[in-house]
Amino acid sequence: MNAVILFIIGIPAIEIYLMIKVGGVIGALNTIFLIFFTAITGIYFAKLEGLNAIRSGLNQLVKNEIPIYEIISGATLAFAALLLIIPGFLTDFFGFLLIIPITRKFFIRFISSNLPKKKNNNDIIEGSIEEHKQEDEK
Repeated sequence: MNAVILFIIGIPAIEIYLMIKVGGVIGALNTIFLIFFTAITGIYFAKLEGLNAIRSGLNQLVKNEIPIYEIISGATLAFAALLLIIPGFLTDFFGFLLIIPITRKFFIRFISSNLPKKKNNNDIIEGSIEEHKQEDEK
């Protein structure tokens, strides 16, 4: 719970600090323009990569394979678009990192390696029962 509160308070504080610093260097209007430009550009590229993920997922379905990576990649792209919509430079940075396919693969691999692995129950032995009739011995 403390980490959630830290993110809720910390991320906006960092964003405001970065906006003030960038605004002091390039000016207030240029900073506002840059925030809108990164949001529009990022959403455009998120849309393109999302369409690529859908196309790749459909190709997997045609091959009769489960498109697991494409589903996770699509969810990551949706999160990236959300980060790009939120005004600020830190969230835009992470949003653009998630849009780039190489860094997205690295992020997905990092997250999936930290998830607990599903245990297979190898104690089950499958078999069948056959009945044999014994002949009477004389």
